[in-house]
Amino acid sequence: MEFASFFISRIFTMGISIAIDGFSSCGKSTLAKAMAESLQFLFVDSGAMYRAVTYYFLKNEVPIHQPKVVLNALENIHITLEPSPNGNITLLNGKDISTDIRDMAVAEMVSKVAAISSVRTAMVKQQRQMSLHNNLIMDGRDIGTVVFPNAVLKIFLTADIEVRVNRRYLDLLSKDTLVSLTEIRRNLFLRDYIDSTRTDSPLLRAEDAIVLNNSNLSREEQLEICLLLAKKRMK
Repeated sequence: MEFASFFISRIFTMGISIAIDGFSSCGKSTLAKAMAESLQFLFVDSGAMYRAVTYYFLKNEVPIHQPKVVLNALENIHITLEPSPNGNITLLNGKDISTDIRDMAVAEMVSKVAAISSVRTAMVKQQRQMSLHNNLIMDGRDIGTVVFPNAVLKIFLTADIEVRVNRRYLDLLSKDTLVSLTEIRRNLFLRDYIDSTRTDSPLLRAEDAIVLNNSNLSREEQLEICLLLAKKRMK
């Protein structure tokens, strides 16, 4: 009887999870934010969490090849994602670093930091805790395979490389950051390689994920397709 009560309580406290995975600059966060708003789910940008760790490591000159130093540093990292009218605010130890983590220096390092097992363990723990009392949509690279393997819907987002390069360029330009297309292309290829070949939780398409190439889709068309999929699965 006690076991039954515990099991029932878990059913009512665990939220519904939707996982969106894919390569860099495919528009995962844009899609996840729009879906979360439409479904009234919590949006969790896992990439922002890894960028926050990377930002901390860069600012504090943490040597990423020294496991003990990395573990000690992780104990001092507290990340909070807070909703705002313009999207989530990323707080690192109480400080808003939402703009700082989009810097090119962070982009150059984030895949290497995210490949560290202790970093992934710490972030996955936080991500799973967020789902205990929330219906949420999370985007990243291992959400459907590692973080939420039982997600009600898994989407694997992709786009042609030149489309991704141009999207990244326009995004940086809107933030008054001038970076060449060549540099962005090189960065995306490098991040794709590191994300796909790392030993711990590599970027993989879950077997039951729906692949969506959005190269020729508008944001509205993409959102409509994914909302239909979500509502069908949640029935």
